[in-house]
Amino acid sequence: MRSSWETTAGPDRRRSITRLVERALVELYGTATTGVGDGVALAAVGSLARHELGPRSDIDLVLLHDGTDQAMIDALAERLWYPLWDSGLRLDHSVRTPAECADVAHRELSAAVGLLDLRLIAGSATLVEQARSGLLAAWRSNARRRLPEVLESLAERHRRSGDAASLLEPDLKECRGGLRDMIMIRALAATWLTDQPHSGVREPYQRLLDVRDALQVSSGRALDRLVAGEVPDVAERLGYDDEDELRREVSLAARRIGHAVDLTVRTARGVLPARRRFPFARRERRPQFDTAPHGLIIHLGEVGLARATSPAEPLLGLRAGALAASRGLVLSPVTAENLGDHAPPLPEPWPVEAREALLELLAAGEPLIAVWEALDLAGCIQRWIPCWDGIRARPQHNPVHRHTVDRHSVQAVAEASRHLTSVERPDLLLLGCLFHDIGKLPGAEHDHPRVGAPIARAAVTAMGFPEADAELVELLVREHLTLAELATRRDHTDPATMDALVKAVDGRLEVLRMLRALTEADARAAGPAAWSPWRAKLINALTQRAEERLAGEPEPGRTDGLVDLGLARSVALDGRARIVVDSTPAGLQLIIASPDRLGLFGDTAGLLAAHGIAVRSAMLSTIDEIAVNTWRVDLTTAADLPAPAYLIKQLERLGRGEPGVLDAVRRREDRTQPSSAEPWVAAIPDASDSAAVIEIRANDRRGLLFAYGRALTAAGFSIRSAHIATLAGQAIDSFYLTESDGTVPSVDRVAAATDALADAARGAGRPD
Repeated sequence: MRSSWETTAGPDRRRSITRLVERALVELYGTATTGVGDGVALAAVGSLARHELGPRSDIDLVLLHDGTDQAMIDALAERLWYPLWDSGLRLDHSVRTPAECADVAHRELSAAVGLLDLRLIAGSATLVEQARSGLLAAWRSNARRRLPEVLESLAERHRRSGDAASLLEPDLKECRGGLRDMIMIRALAATWLTDQPHSGVREPYQRLLDVRDALQVSSGRALDRLVAGEVPDVAERLGYDDEDELRREVSLAARRIGHAVDLTVRTARGVLPARRRFPFARRERRPQFDTAPHGLIIHLGEVGLARATSPAEPLLGLRAGALAASRGLVLSPVTAENLGDHAPPLPEPWPVEAREALLELLAAGEPLIAVWEALDLAGCIQRWIPCWDGIRARPQHNPVHRHTVDRHSVQAVAEASRHLTSVERPDLLLLGCLFHDIGKLPGAEHDHPRVGAPIARAAVTAMGFPEADAELVELLVREHLTLAELATRRDHTDPATMDALVKAVDGRLEVLRMLRALTEADARAAGPAAWSPWRAKLINALTQRAEERLAGEPEPGRTDGLVDLGLARSVALDGRARIVVDSTPAGLQLIIASPDRLGLFGDTAGLLAAHGIAVRSAMLSTIDEIAVNTWRVDLTTAADLPAPAYLIKQLERLGRGEPGVLDAVRRREDRTQPSSAEPWVAAIPDASDSAAVIEIRANDRRGLLFAYGRALTAAGFSIRSAHIATLAGQAIDSFYLTESDGTVPSVDRVAAATDALADAARGAGRPD
């Protein structure tokens, strides 16, 4: 049977548990203070003081005294703390006079914030009130001096912990939008320099506390990070049928709190003392604001409504958002709330003024994000674009992504601002970025481009754009992954690769350039791993080839700059392998040129693994019987590599059939336990007319590429080219396979290759 913590949640439960703990503390205090005078009190800080105790919360206590009898206080502290330790409670304690409380608060910011919650448990109420009043007075009188330290501490914590609204495994306490932010909001409000947010944060805060409580019960420890392994049980305890709904609720709650702390910080920064040229001059106390079109005003960096402007005017929200984002300002929270309460849906099709305001908002770049969040929290975005609700706060299931689906989409729009002058239709590029993941609905993540394309078309049509424009946005959404997939997983020199890309862009050069811009914006919005210099090089190279073809220019050579032809010619002259070590923005890479032979890929991968060299990505090509392969490795300097001449000698030994070089790697692979994650392996039809193309995704490990090469060699396949990438611990690899005589494998042989690769990915060691 579950404990009382497991059967209920919410503020009433936390208050009830707090009262139980307080009664026990009062009883203990009464026993321990027999014969003690009046100048002593037991007070609480932290979650106990705030009536927010969780199942694994620390008990934070302060033994206050007037300093008259230190020996007596030391003995009393022992009588209080030891029984609490013996009971197994997590205790954080201190013994101080009110003056010592003030001193530690003056020296340590975290102590100053924590002591603001000081609350009497038992003993002298006068002593606790004296300490609390002194702490509050000092906090307020020194507020302007300490404010920069407070704001920098807050910003540093956010940089360190990230944003709870978008992380897959947020820290419910430390992240932006987490529980500690609410404490900081209260502390800033206690300075009297800012107001606590008017509404909208109490319920989200209680929701995060509920999730924290369920998480700590589920894990059985003082855990604040919502790790993936605990999500199913937490969701069940809180009554969610779907794990994603729990994640979505956490994201929305964190957004509300994060938005509130941002507003509080902005207000606080506005009251920081500014240097005046004439400090004796009298300050103007009348509010200063600038008037703007459409009944809007600008005041202290915020866009608001003029006194006579009605928030029910249909276009006002878009116009206010466009004005704020285009000038790098923010929406006044009162204005955003009024727009959310009163602004009606837009008519269909939208008036041209509404479309223009939306595009001005989207074209603002980074300032768009804060304005969009304010409008979204107010409920305006869903009212204007109903399909947006399907992806709102929707969690991602790919660790490459750093944001929820909707936040990622808005980030992609902001990233696209760098391309607006390089495409013919910047308006449609922005819309393509906004809607590119609109199909990431439950159960459709892997097919979201196809699912989202008609949704995007319908949304753009409702906005009043011409049918041809809606069709183009539909195409961009449907094909938004195509360029990246072809560039990083397909052989650029295979005619089928270029045919697929030309078909995807409908044979139009202007569409290709928009797709290239969307691809980069999407990748940059996902995170650094998704737009590495290596991936950018591959995407740019394939785009250039396609541009030349669509422009009617002669077809480039087979290598298109990705393969070192000079190195290949040198190997062809004397039959000796060459290795070039190159330091690039993408990292250290080895270009290895050698006469091609069966098993060369596996031998090279095994040789690198034998020397502890992790491969991050690779491009393998064969030119006129010479293999010229580029391996990007996880090292920073050439000094970390074995000497190229030594590696060449070992490759030559392997070519002569001396397997001893790889004995250690082979033994390690044969001992590898099967992976718990089932690999995804599939033959890609129509990817090439001259080879079988197999794509495989699996958990990465040292020796995986060696295992692939060994499996394919044992099955008698020749690797014509390979495209290797590692993202977030996942190996995403493609192989172009032929028979040893260069012919295309039959259907049965392709099935044998997929089975061999799947076995190798699972880690089931196989004898040679």
